[in-house]
Amino acid sequence: MATLHNGAQPGDFAPTVLMPGDPLRSKFIADNYLENAKLVNNVRGVQGYTGEYKGKRVSVMASGMGMPSIGIYSYELYNFLGVENIIRVGSAGMISPKLKIRSIVAGMSAYTNSNYGAQFGFHGNLGPCCSYELLEKAVAAGRKMGHEIVVGPVYSTDTFYDASVIKPATVLKDLGVLCIEMEAYALYLNAARAGKNALSLLTISDNVFTGESLSPQEVRETFTQMMEIALEIA
Repeated sequence: MATLHNGAQPGDFAPTVLMPGDPLRSKFIADNYLENAKLVNNVRGVQGYTGEYKGKRVSVMASGMGMPSIGIYSYELYNFLGVENIIRVGSAGMISPKLKIRSIVAGMSAYTNSNYGAQFGFHGNLGPCCSYELLEKAVAAGRKMGHEIVVGPVYSTDTFYDASVIKPATVLKDLGVLCIEMEAYALYLNAARAGKNALSLLTISDNVFTGESLSPQEVRETFTQMMEIALEIA
């Protein structure tokens, strides 16, 4: 059934949905990679498309920014619209010195400063993980395509502009956290609760320590390696 945030009907979405944050990146993927792409949702301008990639039926829909936003859209896709797998294809800021601009990261687990997990009733610290099945496929596909994927924990933050005196990135770098983003934690918990699968594939768009960064257009239109890996495993 259609929801408050999604005008699609059951069957409009394929079992696997690629989920960038930016609606324009959703359109870019549909326009450049999907054949016979059909717009199946445009509520609030959050564009969702379904088409074919190499003969497979695949969907792509934006999540918006932050855990509250991806929390809504992924919940509805999993629980009301028959989606089994969501692959986030997003951007992230590098924390680990092992990375560089345009490195591809697969979030094996997610740390957070968010209270999103409190709703699930566990009185402790939840540490959600991705789907191992999707992770294994992504690493294999990347290797086959000649793209290195760095696998490890990511940090999902509620605060893009962080006013704290001690920056979390400084502490997390010493704990082996690869990068900072804003959605994986909520996506992984929603997938776990629904008994579905999720993976965050991220491309490094900026360095949180030096300020080096790519433009919004570069982020939208040049992160094609990550997009192609996600499409291969959809």
